[in-house]
Amino acid sequence: MRYSSNSKFGVIFDCDGTLVDTLEDIAAAMNRSLNLHGFPPVPLEKYPAMVGWGIVKLAQLALPEEARSDETIQAAAADAVRIYNEQPLIKTKPYPGMRELAAELKSRKIKTAVLSNKPDPVLAQVIEGLFPAGTFNAVRGERPGGTRKPDPALVWDLLVELNMSPHNTLFMGDSEIDIETARNAGCYPLGVNWGYRTREELEAAGAARIIDRPDEVWELLGRR
Repeated sequence: MRYSSNSKFGVIFDCDGTLVDTLEDIAAAMNRSLNLHGFPPVPLEKYPAMVGWGIVKLAQLALPEEARSDETIQAAAADAVRIYNEQPLIKTKPYPGMRELAAELKSRKIKTAVLSNKPDPVLAQVIEGLFPAGTFNAVRGERPGGTRKPDPALVWDLLVELNMSPHNTLFMGDSEIDIETARNAGCYPLGVNWGYRTREELEAAGAARIIDRPDEVWELLGRR
C-alpha cells in the first residue's frame, strides 16, 4: 500500500485500546454497576480480555457465571452505561502519539474515521473531550437496533459516506475483533501492540502487520 496525493486513502481507528486508554473508567463503571446489583467487582487486570465486544458482552463476562440471566445482564449493562456516561473521562487519555498522528493525517487530507462498539453518545463524548473538533471525518459507535463489529456493513457504510475504497483503507485496532472486522470488510488489518490484547492474539487473528508506535503508520504510506 502506497500513499499518493491523488489517492482516496483512509484510516479507520478503533477507539478503546487503540486511540485512547479507557480501561480504568470502563472498569470503574462496570464495577459500580456490579455493586448496585449485589455482585463482587472484577479486578482491573481481568478487564483487558473482557472489553471490545460491547457493553452487553462485558456485563455478561463480568457477572458471576451463575448470575448470567438475560435480565441481569441487560440490567447490569444499562447501569454501567448510565454510570460511564456520567464520567467517561476521569482517567481516560489518548495513547502517546495518537493526537499527533490524527492531526498529521488531517493536515495531509487523509480521511479518518473512528469505529467502536462503545455506545454512540459515549463515544462522541470521549472523542470530543480528547481530540480537537473536526479531527476525524466520521465517528461511529453502537446505535440502538444496529449491528456491531465485526460486522463489515459498519465499515462499508463509512467507506461509502467518505468515498473511500476498502483496498486503500487501513483498519487500525488492538483486538481480534478489529482484525476480523478489517478482514471481513476487505481493509488492511493493522494491529497495534499497545492496547488490550497481546501480539500473539493479533497475529492469530490475521493482522497483516502489528506496529509498536503510531508513527509507523507512515511506513505503510511510503512517507517516512
